[in-house]
Amino acid sequence: MSDEDSQPSDTMAERSVDSTWKHELLLNANRWLVTAGLMLFVFVGLLAVSQFSPVSLRTLIQSTDPVETLFQALVTALITGVTLVVTINSLVLSQELGAVEDQRERLKGAMEFRKDVESSIDAPVSPPEPSSFMQAIITASEKRAEDFRSAVSDSQDEDLIDRVDDFVRNLTTHADAVRDDLEDAQFGAYSVVKSALDYNYSWKIFRARRIKQSHADSFTDDAQDAYDDLLESLKLFGLAREHFKTLYFQWELINLSRAMMYVAVPALVVTVSMLLFFDAGVATGAVLGIDVLVWIVAAATTVAVTPFLLLIAFILRIATMAKRTLAIGPFILRESGRGEDIDWE
Repeated sequence: MSDEDSQPSDTMAERSVDSTWKHELLLNANRWLVTAGLMLFVFVGLLAVSQFSPVSLRTLIQSTDPVETLFQALVTALITGVTLVVTINSLVLSQELGAVEDQRERLKGAMEFRKDVESSIDAPVSPPEPSSFMQAIITASEKRAEDFRSAVSDSQDEDLIDRVDDFVRNLTTHADAVRDDLEDAQFGAYSVVKSALDYNYSWKIFRARRIKQSHADSFTDDAQDAYDDLLESLKLFGLAREHFKTLYFQWELINLSRAMMYVAVPALVVTVSMLLFFDAGVATGAVLGIDVLVWIVAAATTVAVTPFLLLIAFILRIATMAKRTLAIGPFILRESGRGEDIDWE
């Protein structure tokens, strides 16, 4: 089986075994919309359970006090959640703190990496924006792939020429698509990281190395140099992607912390109000066949658990991204990482 036959899809969504709606929910959807969807699910779920319950909420309140018990527990959970948010912020910010010597080493490493990239993209200064920076590396890998194809074009090994041509055709097509997706993308938005994750550099490194191993005797000095340059640009892309992915995780955790603080205050107000001022005897009547008491308790409970639902929405994306990018380099951890089994030579 040829490399072309086993070539994986060009986007992370297409490479995933998950259904489209699940992929959208886990990664692409706005986190506030996901939170709103979870809130609706909780609210409707509570209303549905109240209808199927053999004992009404009003009857339970007459014998016990489940509402007070519930909201006492929610107050404790909310305060604990705010403490957790402060802890998350402290962990994230602690990575940015340190002695001047530590900061010097970080800066030195960053500048050395930028110099390596500038050598790869043949530019005196690399772009400062993450999206432009990734675009420049992808463009360099595309150009070096074309140089690789030119270097083997005069080879007597027809199989080598065909395999390199297929490889370069796929790389350049994929590079053009990802570069277009990165156009005008701003860091902090998921679109930058999403486009970087779509560019499956690990497969490209593996495929290039496999071609080299299979046709090492047919490689000229020019072909070897072009091959080394191509691999170097792909490796630099992998490093840049991991760096920006880490920064994005920190960015998202900070956004999560701020968002939880925003929703925790109204949630706490509603929860405490249900303890201090709510009187089940005043809530009379029914709406759409459901006791008004159930509507009030279900709505208050939904607001009270909003910080937890927001935490779920953010962590779903972060955990999914982390799982799908555990390996760095030519490792494919999922069966969906490529199309068919490879015919080893």
